[in-house]
Amino acid sequence: MNALLQTDFRCRPMHADDLDAVMAIEPEIYPFPWSRGNFADSLSAGYSCWVAEHAGGIIGYGVLMVVLDEAHLLNVSIARRWQGQGHGRALLQHFIAVARRHGALTMFLEVRPSNTRAIALYESLGFNEFSVRKGYYPAENGREDAVLMGLAL
Repeated sequence: MNALLQTDFRCRPMHADDLDAVMAIEPEIYPFPWSRGNFADSLSAGYSCWVAEHAGGIIGYGVLMVVLDEAHLLNVSIARRWQGQGHGRALLQHFIAVARRHGALTMFLEVRPSNTRAIALYESLGFNEFSVRKGYYPAENGREDAVLMGLAL
């Protein structure tokens, strides 16, 4: 992680007034983005929702659901112009720490098999493939599978 990232990157809890910034990023990076309602519902449900700030603005965000001793990372995203600079790794490490603070013993996430950069990042942090969820994601021509990955905390 470079020195600038260490000094100018921070995570803070997401608030409803952050949703405009989140919704400016979400459709930019996903062909089938979450809706504003998905994020609002996550906030209302009490999920652990966070934004990543850098260079004076929101550059990423994520949503973590913790049930008993399992954490499920529902969404983790970095704006396209900030990808490949260590921000995704820092945000994911933040969520791992949050899951541990909540007492989770395992953290799970789904990822499209076509998202090889994300899979490489998850594997570099210790996530392993558990299974494949057939037809999990919407796709241009039907459905795409999801790789279920997990990390022992």
